[in-house]
Parts: sequence; structure tokens; C-alpha cells
Amino acid sequence: MIVITAPTGNIGRQVIQHLLMSSAPIRVIVRDPSQLAEDVRDSVEVVKGSHGDPGVVNEAFSGADAVFWLVPPDPKAVSVKAAYVDFTRPAAAVLKEHHIKRVVSITALGRGSPVADQAGFVTGSMAMDDLIASTGVAFRGLAMPSFMDNIARQAAAIRDQGKFFLPISGGLKLPSVATRDIAAVAARWLLDESWTGQSEVPVLGPKDISFNDMAEIISDVLGKAVSYQQISLDAYKARFVQFGMSNAMAQGMMDMAWAKDQGLDLAVSRTPDNSTQTSFRQWCEDTLKPACSAEPIFPIRH
Repeated sequence: MIVITAPTGNIGRQVIQHLLMSSAPIRVIVRDPSQLAEDVRDSVEVVKGSHGDPGVVNEAFSGADAVFWLVPPDPKAVSVKAAYVDFTRPAAAVLKEHHIKRVVSITALGRGSPVADQAGFVTGSMAMDDLIASTGVAFRGLAMPSFMDNIARQAAAIRDQGKFFLPISGGLKLPSVATRDIAAVAARWLLDESWTGQSEVPVLGPKDISFNDMAEIISDVLGKAVSYQQISLDAYKARFVQFGMSNAMAQGMMDMAWAKDQGLDLAVSRTPDNSTQTSFRQWCEDTLKPACSAEPIFPIRH
């Protein structure tokens, strides 16, 4: 039995699609089962609730062999530690009790970087990994750079203003990965019953790319001029506060961006094994181009 957390999120729903192609039994933890696709609801066992709830994880982990762990966004959390570490404590407490054999977690790149302890959400995710690892369970932390898919959050600005905005230097080449590839890697580890021990698994995308490079590719794919504009860290934080994020979590976003601008995501050397397939151009064709054709949910302001 494989337990999937956050099954309606961008990564979790794609992990499930991979697993459904196997014969592995799947159990999901979900707050609102109606958010699951009908074919998924008909094919998996559902435990309703939050995977931050002790009773829910106790029920969901019973008889399970492996767990896919992904902390859901909590924009109003009182601290980054609360959002990552405190949320994970109930699950960590019952991993041993239920003899879970393997945990595959979505985490962040940066361990070993000189700015890793000042990196906001990244620092929180690494502390979460340490908590899970302290239980002694066999563990693989899939360590991620920034997601290509995050650019789609600015689809309205790209369409209407011909710009997208971040506080990271435009010419800095960094790894970037598509969530489809993250899900494929996660599914492979979840279905592989042979591994033991604990380690990080970097998932770096196909090559390092700058935001200026991205702007050129987006322009070509969309057939219109699109540029990247670096904004201040303060403006970046203010944007999240404006949309309802707590000050502590907005600060965590700002600290993470600052650390990435300092090279946080470059602490791991690229190899064929940690490079994934989907190029930024292909992602733009498949995901960003359709998103830029949709009506905006709300305007992007900077």
C-alpha cells in the first residue's frame, strides 16, 4: 500500500496518474474527496482529512508500506517552522508505530550551501527532512530547485504586460524543473521496493537557465515580446502580504528568493542521473501557452 498526501495538488495528482499505471494499491489523504478526479476516486482508498492531523495519519498509515510526503501550502502559518516541521510532527510520530518501510518526500535543494540556514521555505523543508529522517525510516528527499510551473502563476502579467517579475538576477543561470518530471521521479522511488537508507535525490531539470533565457523562449513560443524584470525583495514580499499571506510566510518567500540569488540552487553538481527531460521550451508549449490564453483570476501588481 502506498499512501499519497496532497493528492489534488500539482505534483500529487501527477504522482497518482503514474501509480495508477501499476498494480500498486493506493491510499490518499484528502480534505475534500470531491476534488479528486472521478477515475481516481474509483481507483484508490480515501482517508478524509488533513495529513497534519494525528488521527488522520494514524488511520492512513495503518498497513501501508510507503508514503509520499508533501506539505501543502499554508500561506497564513505563524512561521515557516510551523508550516513545515510542526505540520509534519504527527506523521513522524506514527511512522515507526505502523512500520512504514519507505518515505519519499518533496523537499528543496540547498543542503550544504553557506546560505542554507537563511533560506526561508528551503530552510524549513530541510528541517522537515531531518525530522522524518530522525525516525529511522528509509527516506529519499527529492530535492528541488524552482519549478517551471511557478512561471504560469504570472500568466496574466505575461499576456497583458509582456513581463514577468521576480527578485532574482536575470542573468543568473539556475536549475529549473517541470512538475511532470518531479512526479515521474517520485513514482519510480515509490514503486521501487529495493532501496534502504536515507539520502537526498536532486532533481534538476534538463539544464541551468536564466530568467532572461526564459523570457526569450517565452517570446518565441507566444509569438510576442516578453521580458523579465527583476524587482526588489521588499516589493516581492509586499506582493504576498497583499494577497493575504502572513508576514512570517511572506518573509520566508523573500528569504528563499534572496538565497537563490546567492546561488543556493547551485550547491549540487549536475549529472545525467539528476537531470530530467522536460525542457523549458516544451513546458512553455504544453503549459504556459494555454495558461496565457485563459482569463486572469486577478491582476498581478508590483
